Amino acid sequence: MQDAEIRQYKKMTETPVGKLILELGLPTTISMLITNIYNMADTFYVSKISITASGATGIVFALMAVLQAFGFMFGHGAGSNISRLLGAKETVRAKIFTSTSVFLALLTGILIGTFGLMFPDPFMRALGSTDTILKDAKIYGGFILISGSAMTVGCVLNNILRYEGEAAFAMAGLCTGGILNMLLDPVLIFQCDMGIAGAGLSTAVSQYISTGILLLPFLRKKTVTEISFRYVTKEISDVGNIILTGLPSLARQGLNSISTAVLNLQAAMFGDAAVAAMSIAGRCGNLLFSFALGIAQGFQPICAFNYGAGKKERVKKAVWVTMLLGIGIMGVLCAVCDFLAPEIIVLFREEKSVLSAGVGAFRWMCRTLFLLPVSAVGSMLFQSIGKKGRSLFIAALQSGLISIPLMFLLPGYFGISGIWSAQPLSYLAAGIVTIPVLMIFFREQREKF
Repeated sequence: MQDAEIRQYKKMTETPVGKLILELGLPTTISMLITNIYNMADTFYVSKISITASGATGIVFALMAVLQAFGFMFGHGAGSNISRLLGAKETVRAKIFTSTSVFLALLTGILIGTFGLMFPDPFMRALGSTDTILKDAKIYGGFILISGSAMTVGCVLNNILRYEGEAAFAMAGLCTGGILNMLLDPVLIFQCDMGIAGAGLSTAVSQYISTGILLLPFLRKKTVTEISFRYVTKEISDVGNIILTGLPSLARQGLNSISTAVLNLQAAMFGDAAVAAMSIAGRCGNLLFSFALGIAQGFQPICAFNYGAGKKERVKKAVWVTMLLGIGIMGVLCAVCDFLAPEIIVLFREEKSVLSAGVGAFRWMCRTLFLLPVSAVGSMLFQSIGKKGRSLFIAALQSGLISIPLMFLLPGYFGISGIWSAQPLSYLAAGIVTIPVLMIFFREQREKF
């Protein structure tokens, strides 16, 4: 294990920054793409059942975002500390954060799943379900709640592997689950005639298998850190550290979930077709989102590890390389998707009402998402080096602090277009605000850098 630690230290602190960003960012981006593709596959296949079933995918997406919010909070909260501790060669402390975060995620997933299964009607309504969508949302959501602990633990394992610099292991687990889900969906939904229950069962099975694969490197001692009851902390300060460091991720995911629920509730005023359109456009937008977030998440372990090792110049260089790379890639992808928006949305539903709203919503996203790497990199920089307040502020701006009020305000003036423009406007505002925040930080750190 000592040799593994030395090899990992040299890799993270001596590999050229640009090469390391691509090495860690590419598997992370592929993982996120596969995850979003199988989410889109659910939407695609379920959309073939009915408009109400299509609308239910938007409700369940909000539920999955809630579970992932806690998973990412524990995963990023522990991962940031783990990477900095490994950079500082404090391996035993790193193991404590690994084990503690996994068991916290397991407990949280069980609690959310139990609560949702006990009170399904109010739970689904709180996520934006209408009366007509409720039945499908409860069926689909029930399977997600059953797999809630696998989803939260999987998020933690994925992030710990990334923060250790083992993005390839993380990719293997997520991609296997995603591909399995895409294969099972048409079989269970149509060939087994299970309908929307088949989509839910497919997702639940794939989540458990994916989490099992992510666990294997720890069980086979292929990682520097370990998962064991003996390493679970007895210090409340360690738990507090994980939660506070991961709070920007909870805000990012949690506000995304609340934002999705509010979007569903506001879109419901325009009928089930509008909810379905927002769900489809949201899934398509998240596929683009995954490129920006994947690159930024590949940057996180580089930032945290080198900050812990005292190599601050590498941190600064990684920020600008990642940001410029992300903007360039996103700019090209967003331009292509903007041009092809009608052809993309019609793949899911052909109704004129769904198509019109879905294309408008997706194009708004395409015209602002290219700026997402700015706020994503800024938030993840501050989270990775333990600057919790600034990370939380940027994450909140990006994910809901602006978009949620706009969803209530704009429809009164612009109708349904006011709903779909709210989230893209928040991406634009977050990017504009992040630049001066970064410049102030680098000026403060000039002597160190």
